[in-house]
Amino acid sequence: MQAKEILNTGPLIPVITLQDPKQGVPLAHALLKGGVKILEITLRTAGALEGIALISKEVPEAIVGAGTILNAPMLKQAKEAGARFAISPGINAKFAKEAQGIDIPLIPGVASAGELMLALEYGFDALKLFPAEAVGGVKLLKSLSAPFKGVQFCPTGGISLENMGAYLALENVACVGGSWLTPQDLMAKGQWDQITQIAQKSLQAVQAQKG
Repeated sequence: MQAKEILNTGPLIPVITLQDPKQGVPLAHALLKGGVKILEITLRTAGALEGIALISKEVPEAIVGAGTILNAPMLKQAKEAGARFAISPGINAKFAKEAQGIDIPLIPGVASAGELMLALEYGFDALKLFPAEAVGGVKLLKSLSAPFKGVQFCPTGGISLENMGAYLALENVACVGGSWLTPQDLMAKGQWDQITQIAQKSLQAVQAQKG
């Protein structure tokens, strides 16, 4: 899959922090049952790569990716663990160049027109806007739409059930990412049915806003 295909698979990407890699498989099943197929596992915990590997092996129908990729070595580790895509919070020329030699779709983070231009220079046109709310959110994306036609975004950072509709209504937004889909307290207690319900209700809300 190409990066744009991944962003257009569904309107919601859960941004997941796995405290225990063994949470990954039941969580993936719960999200799939709720209609969410794409998962971003952030590399912020010691067991994140193991969690990605378990999901990749045991729940192949889920499209699991790695988030919080900061450099090329982390990108290689994510690929080796079985991640099918990767998301970074930012971009720089060294990382952009090295990433071209690693065969995994990368969705780099940008926060300005200048960073967007750098991303385009290296062939990236499926991007993450991060931290979305802090850098201008909906207003910034509207402003970027005209000069950067064809670029698609997945905004993350401050996105919630309450404000996701304003983002998803934009022409240049393919999907949004957020942690509200996978609350840590529910994951810690193994309350997977409740996570399924959150996914279902969130997708219902997307449909309702589309009218």
